[in-house]
Amino acid sequence: MTTIGIIGAGHIGSQVARAAITAGHDVVIANSRGPETLADLVADLGDQARAATAVEAAEAGDVVVVTVPFKAHDSIPVEPLAGKIVIDTDNYYFERDGHVADLDEGRDTVTGMLQKHLPDSRVAKGFNHIMAKDITTDGQPAGTPDRRALATASDHDDAAQFVIDLYDSFGFDAVNIGPLSESWRVERDQPAYVVRQNRDELVANLAKAERTTA
Repeated sequence: MTTIGIIGAGHIGSQVARAAITAGHDVVIANSRGPETLADLVADLGDQARAATAVEAAEAGDVVVVTVPFKAHDSIPVEPLAGKIVIDTDNYYFERDGHVADLDEGRDTVTGMLQKHLPDSRVAKGFNHIMAKDITTDGQPAGTPDRRALATASDHDDAAQFVIDLYDSFGFDAVNIGPLSESWRVERDQPAYVVRQNRDELVANLAKAERTTA
C-alpha cells in the first residue's frame, strides 16, 4: 500500500483520489483553502482519505500528485517533496495562467518547469490528457481489446514506471513518451490531448504532434 499525497482537490485531484483508493492506496489531499473545506469530499472518499495542508500532504505522501493551475506551480512546497516521485497533471492555458514566454516559444514544457521548481524530486507527467470524469469510468482490465491508453514522461525512469504501474492499476494502458523535453506532445491542442485512444492510436497521435509557437 502506498500513501498518495494530492495537492489540489479539484476535478482531477478528487477523481485521482477516488481511483487511488479503489486501487488500495491511502490518500492525503489538500487544497488552497484549508483542510476544513474538504470535509464533505473526505467523508465521501471514506476511511482511506484525510484532509491536510499542502505541506502536510507533501510530507505524508510516498508519492505526491500535483494538480493545481499552472500559474500556481511555484507555490508547491519544495523541501517536503525532496527525494520523492511527483506526478504533474498540469496544463498551460495562457487565458487563465497568463503568457509564459518559455512555453509560448517552445523552450520549455509545463512539467519541465515544475521539475526545475522541484530540483530534488523526480517529476513525471500524468493524467493531463484525460477528462476528470473518465479517470474513474474508462478503466478496464489489462488485456481488454481497445483499452484506453494514457501517456507519461519523465527524466527519471522510476518515476515514469510508477505512473505506468499506477495507470495499469486504474485500468489504463500506458505509453512512455520519454524525457520531459518531449512532454509537449501530449499537451493542449496536440492530437493526443483529451481524446479516447488505445495504445497504438496514442503512439500514432504522439508522432503526429507538431510544436507551434505563439
